[in-house]
Amino acid sequence: MQSKDPERRSEINGGMVRVRRRITGAVGAGVVMLLAAGCAGAATGGKASPGASASVVAAEPLPLPPTPRAVTWTDSDHRAHPLRVTPTRLARGDAANLEHVRLDDDLKGMVPYYLTFSYTNTGKAPVSGVDPTGNFSVNGADGRAGQPVSLFRTNPLATSSGQPEECRESGRARLAAGETAALCQIFMLPKDRKAATVSYKDDGGDTFLWDIDGAAAEGNTAGVLPAGRPADSVTQDTYDHAVPVHLTPKGVRTGSLADLDRFDLSAETKKMVPYYVTIEYRNTGKYDLLPSMKDGVVLRSAGGQEAKKMLLLDIGGPGVGRCPESVPHGMVRPQATVTECSIHLLPKGDRPVTVVFQGKGQGAQPVVWRATGGDR
Repeated sequence: MQSKDPERRSEINGGMVRVRRRITGAVGAGVVMLLAAGCAGAATGGKASPGASASVVAAEPLPLPPTPRAVTWTDSDHRAHPLRVTPTRLARGDAANLEHVRLDDDLKGMVPYYLTFSYTNTGKAPVSGVDPTGNFSVNGADGRAGQPVSLFRTNPLATSSGQPEECRESGRARLAAGETAALCQIFMLPKDRKAATVSYKDDGGDTFLWDIDGAAAEGNTAGVLPAGRPADSVTQDTYDHAVPVHLTPKGVRTGSLADLDRFDLSAETKKMVPYYVTIEYRNTGKYDLLPSMKDGVVLRSAGGQEAKKMLLLDIGGPGVGRCPESVPHGMVRPQATVTECSIHLLPKGDRPVTVVFQGKGQGAQPVVWRATGGDR
């Protein structure tokens, strides 16, 4: 599949690695596609390569509602086409199933999820080049998206496509009016992060979600603190001194674009929903801090989006009433506290799932909380 995005390539077992990154709206999310040798047999003309594992672990089907959604898909000429997409099957595989593929180091040991979906041309004319794969995502309960991986056969004489049995639907690039095709995409997630949602980032701006039944109740958010629980992290002062801070999240609230009507918003921003994240910070170090810790806050969503703090230029203005500026306005002295509110934008249809304080400087580690409870 061709892409206008920058690509990084390197030879790998007769194939190549291609990293493609797609920026989705103002939020931004990286999408990675890996092209590797299709399978152990394909790489050696039908014979298993030395050291290849023959172990195959049956994939576990997950309860995903096959609810169809009407979406907009944009072709390479920027023409919009109406489609109907339906996730029809999601199964959790095992890392052993991809032992025959030479993956990038950051993908090794991850667990494959096989997502099969159908797509129908609901327009009145044929559509060419149809590929809604890049709009789908399989996401963990912490809001981090899985990495999409596509396996392609590099040996034209091989009899196997190299795709696992759970992911053999190959799709169709041209659809007549009313015609339907099916496609399967592999997504990789860490072993300790089970999938909770399937999402579709519509080219019209909205996000569509399908919740995996029971996933939210499994508590599969390793490393995520309960909403409101205090935690410690590190930031920096204006002289780059490491300063420890004690954090107490106060809540995530749904905002309104009417709260931002004093500002010049882009057409894309006006399609989104603002959320207000409030955290109390206590300076537990020995250096003064500027009340700007909110710059390190990120809101993760059920759709796998990461929304950084919105930048609003309002020098000397009244700010946003429902998400007020820092109090106090001066330096935060040692043992003093400051409460800060940051504004984050998510597409309509999406929802917050975790709040992240990234920290700054030597020894800083991200702190992650559930985005529920508090004053949301």
